[in-house]
Amino acid sequence: MLILAATPIGRADDASPRLRELLSSADVVAAEDTRRLHRLAGDLGVTVTGRITSYFEGNEERRTPDLLEHLRAGSTVLLVTDAGMPSVSDPGYRLVAAAVEAGVDVTAVPGPSAVLTALAVSGLPVDRFCFEGFPPRKAGERARAFGALASEPRTMVFFESPHRTEASLVALAHALGGDRRAALCRELTKTHEEVVRGTLDELMAWVPEQEHGVRGEVTLVVEGASAAQREWTTDDLRALVDEVQATTGLSRKDAVAEVAARTGARRKIVFDAAH
Repeated sequence: MLILAATPIGRADDASPRLRELLSSADVVAAEDTRRLHRLAGDLGVTVTGRITSYFEGNEERRTPDLLEHLRAGSTVLLVTDAGMPSVSDPGYRLVAAAVEAGVDVTAVPGPSAVLTALAVSGLPVDRFCFEGFPPRKAGERARAFGALASEPRTMVFFESPHRTEASLVALAHALGGDRRAALCRELTKTHEEVVRGTLDELMAWVPEQEHGVRGEVTLVVEGASAAQREWTTDDLRALVDEVQATTGLSRKDAVAEVAARTGARRKIVFDAAH
C-alpha cells in the first residue's frame, strides 16, 4: 500500500498519532528531504526502522519505478514531504498515478494543510475556493496567469516564496484591482505566525515596511470577484472556453462546465456562447 501522510506545516506536535505510528513501521519511507525527515522523527521521539529514500522534484521521475517495485512486492511505502500533504504543490502525483495504474492501493493520512489553515483564518469566504499553487516566476507569465483569474468568483489560495511575495502582490493588484481583499499568512502554526489582512494595495504597502523583508512560508488568500465584477459578454465567454480547452485538454463540453463554474454564468449561456 502507498500511504501519503501529511506532515506538520509548523509545530511538530501538530503531527497525528498515525503519522508517528507509520514513521516507525513503514517498510519504506520516501521523503522530500531526508534531513528534515530525521529532524521530524527526532522531534516526535520516533525511530524510523524502514528503508529511507529521497523523493523530490529532481529525482521524482527516476525514483518512481523503484518505489513502484517495492509496492508490487508487498511493501508499505510511506510518502512524506517537508510540510503538508504530498502531491499538493509537492512531490507525489507521479507516484500516485503510477500506483493507481498498477492497481496498488493508495490511501492518505490527513493532517496539517497550509491551504485550509490559511483559508480558515483569512476572514474571506470559504464556501467555494480554488487552489492555484505557486504563481509563475517570470513576470509576463505571472501577469497572464493573474489576468486569467480576474473574474474568478471563488476565493483563491496561492503559495509564494518570501522574496517574490511583493512582486506577486503588485501583479495581483494590477490584474484584480487594488481594492480586492486578501490575507497574507506566514509561518502558520509556528511561534512567529502572522496573518495580515487588508486590500491588495494595503498588503503591498505593508511589505516594504518590514525591516528584514517577508520571512517564512507564505500563503496568500485572495477574495474572488464580486457579481459586479463579472460582466461577461458572449465573446468573453467563448474566448474563455477556448482558453480552458487549449490549456487543460478538456473536451468542449467539460470546458463549458468549467467556465460556468468559474464565472457563475448559467451553463446554457456559456454553451450558446461557445457554439
